[in-house]
Amino acid sequence: MSGSSTASGDTSGAYGAPAGPYGAAPAGGTAYGTAPSGTTPSGEAVYGTAPTGGTPNPWSAQGAAAPPAGAPQSGQFPGAQQATAGQPYGSQYPGGPHTSPAGGPANPYGAPGTSVYGVPAQREKKGSAGKLLASVAAISLVIGGVAGGTVGYLTGGSGSSVSALDAPKPAQQTGNVPSGSVESVAQKLSPSVVELQVSGQTAAGEGSGFVLSSDGYILTNNHVVQVAANGGQIQAVFQDGKKAAAKVVGRDPTTDIAVVKVSGVGNLTPVELGRSDDLRVGQQVVAIGSPYELTGTVTSGIVSSLHRPVQAGGDETDQTTVMDAIQTDAAINPGNSGGPLSNMSGQVIGINSAIYSPNSGRGQGSGSEGGNVGIGFAIPIDQARRTAQDIIKTGHATQTFIGAKVTDAPQGGAQLGDITPGSPAEKAGLKSGDVVTKIDDRVIDSANTLVAAIRTRAPNDQVTFTLAGGRTVQVTLGGQAVPAN
Repeated sequence: MSGSSTASGDTSGAYGAPAGPYGAAPAGGTAYGTAPSGTTPSGEAVYGTAPTGGTPNPWSAQGAAAPPAGAPQSGQFPGAQQATAGQPYGSQYPGGPHTSPAGGPANPYGAPGTSVYGVPAQREKKGSAGKLLASVAAISLVIGGVAGGTVGYLTGGSGSSVSALDAPKPAQQTGNVPSGSVESVAQKLSPSVVELQVSGQTAAGEGSGFVLSSDGYILTNNHVVQVAANGGQIQAVFQDGKKAAAKVVGRDPTTDIAVVKVSGVGNLTPVELGRSDDLRVGQQVVAIGSPYELTGTVTSGIVSSLHRPVQAGGDETDQTTVMDAIQTDAAINPGNSGGPLSNMSGQVIGINSAIYSPNSGRGQGSGSEGGNVGIGFAIPIDQARRTAQDIIKTGHATQTFIGAKVTDAPQGGAQLGDITPGSPAEKAGLKSGDVVTKIDDRVIDSANTLVAAIRTRAPNDQVTFTLAGGRTVQVTLGGQAVPAN
């Protein structure tokens, strides 16, 4: 995304034929989660560099970005819609109602002041870690002064005293790290997690990634590297301090997944990939990444929810990103994007990608930035694995689609609009006006849920659509290349 541009007049959605995975949205409708031209829900812009003079975007779990010295300023987010003055540059995701396109039903997944996936606001990148550490140091000094005064008061009187300073040090820790502990996960995964420092013609920033192969393939988020996708630079920083140049192999804005490859290093330690189709709410997880440029940060929590349809913004092709997210309360902050979410066996089960941070929403002053409030989202690794394999083998991702426009149905469910001729939807006998209420055993309560459910499936998968009224239709899902590079 070396240049900022908007797909003028492109009303294609994420599920159409080659002209656009979903085709143009019907009047008053949403083309499978694609926001109408010129605006996004609640007037927010997404997925790119903030307009000159605009309000920073606090919503991504990617590190903050700033234009290099002397670089031209971008006019708006590439492929995203123009933001309303004074609004943050983010997009909506589950949590509450928001303004739907004119004539369309309300989208239950938006919430004022919430968004995901946008490239963070422009700010001076250097010194952010220093400021954070300086703040910590200041707090420590205050605590130290209070503690000193208290000790003086307690020991200033007559009589003997006992001091912890006089006690001998305990024996050093010995023995093996307990299996299944956060410590064991950190020891196993940390050597495979990298910080990605990216720069392009108009912006720079940082995020995270993890090693897929010993010869240098690294998996990350598209929004981490897209600023460097066209002539920019990417540098990978490993746990031991080694640095290596990297280049984009391929990326998929519709799933927010990208693969890069480093050069000049070998014998890297790949992660062990787990599976995300058998996760359970409440099970423990560990997140590793580089929040605020603090490389190798480890946090832990649980799986808070599963199959959370999270809507993010578009890119140069104006395709809306909706992921079937894993929700977690493990601390995720700007810079964690692209890093691994792991189970307690050290197997990667998701890619940390987005956060919800209400304190940095509308009305916040310039320079405000979102932080962790215990609501983070990760892309399931089963979906990411399939996309990464496509990218490494062919250089591009393959998107699952049905070839129909879709909007939220007034009584719940996803209502189909125009059907693309020759598409999987037409071949299955689906008609404009049909309302999908289930895919296999999964309840479909909105257009975004339908998009998320389909994108978790692979091309050529056969699924059962249940329509309003109880009729069922067998659909063989299609696949098409995503032109992203």
